Amino acid sequence: MREECIAIDRLAYGGAGFGRIQGKACFVPFTVPGDLARVRILKETASYAEARLCELLESSPLRVSPPCSLFGRCGGCHWQQLGHPTQVAAKEELFAEALWRLARVERERLLPPLTTDAPWGYRSRVQLKLDGRGDEFRLGFFAPGSHSVVDLPDSCAVAHPAINEAIKALRQLLRQLPQRDRFSTVDLAAGEDGAVILTLHYQGERPERAAEFWRSRRHELPSVAGALLRQGKRGALTSLFGPRRLAYTVPATASAHDGESLELSFTAGAFSQVNYRQNRLLVRTALEWGNFTGRERVLDLCCGNGNFSLPMARHSREVIGLETGALAVADARHNAGALGIHNARFEVLDGAAGVRRFIAAGERFDLVLLDPPRSGAAEMAGLLEGLMAQKIIYVSCDPQTLGRDLARLQQGGYRVVTGRVVEMFPQTYHMESITLLERV
Repeated sequence: MREECIAIDRLAYGGAGFGRIQGKACFVPFTVPGDLARVRILKETASYAEARLCELLESSPLRVSPPCSLFGRCGGCHWQQLGHPTQVAAKEELFAEALWRLARVERERLLPPLTTDAPWGYRSRVQLKLDGRGDEFRLGFFAPGSHSVVDLPDSCAVAHPAINEAIKALRQLLRQLPQRDRFSTVDLAAGEDGAVILTLHYQGERPERAAEFWRSRRHELPSVAGALLRQGKRGALTSLFGPRRLAYTVPATASAHDGESLELSFTAGAFSQVNYRQNRLLVRTALEWGNFTGRERVLDLCCGNGNFSLPMARHSREVIGLETGALAVADARHNAGALGIHNARFEVLDGAAGVRRFIAAGERFDLVLLDPPRSGAAEMAGLLEGLMAQKIIYVSCDPQTLGRDLARLQQGGYRVVTGRVVEMFPQTYHMESITLLERV
């Protein structure tokens, strides 16, 4: 593996710094624009190379000191070496570039990012890996590109403070855990009020013995409100103690001056946004762009626990939410009942299958909301023109699949009105975004 010098020009989607070596594109993790670096080439194709940083020959003025001692070894964060305003500017640039390259959306249509003044301690869900072999054990995150566990200190810089408190207590208890090598993963989720639920992934043959250990030591986990045991990767959840649900709030109206909120909850193990503060901005934007009159019929595809559906239901005639996960649909129905919302119904159904069914039945919607997983909504995007909705609001966590899907929606008779980044994941290259389309 040869070594080269490279000047880093910009940041690439995926988190690496980008520059050129003898004209060939090269990606180097943990570098920033303005760095001059000595790197070692790890992979090379006809069109690009990937390299590892060996030495900073000249350090960029954009660099800051990462607060986490594990940064660069832990696979969780990509950009702690950048100040937060620089991170947001990079995401804005990457978002605009992807939408222009893939869907020919002009930069002038995009709004500034919805940033945050809390770029640390925001993450309400973390998944820790446990390596319990031998006398020592490691509890932490996988190193980049590997299954080697990097041992976490007492806290994670981006985790919710309540989760960090739980990690401290958990670490002490894990030292005494029988069958430690049978536990592979620990999920911790915090509600907005700081309540924490712990999910332990167990791969042994004595689940009843494992459950008894945790129940008998509950008093040693004062910062944990509830705990669950999952046997196998997709096994059923067994309650060990305490509640199974966590709560957070979303805005009830589009007005930033209206303090009214709705409390939603989700079952531990089901999907929820990891940044409650930024999720409120995301929901408020969707309500604003919906511009509801009370007469709308709304279809929420990938509806989750009703994060968007239920605030929208208070301002529209009817909302139908579709989701493939039965647990999430149960949460959405629970939330609708708890809030006394009767004009929203939820089904366990694939979004594309649901769209086909509605088209076949001749049903029409005024607004469609899309909030798909990272893989996007390619199949649904190819079908939505048949619903004749006036508006589509597309919430995305991947600008590449978003751009692909926007191109398809524009072919189907829609135009992008506007879009913007929502800074949901500080210290990483990941971004949330929201885009408004209208029927031409």
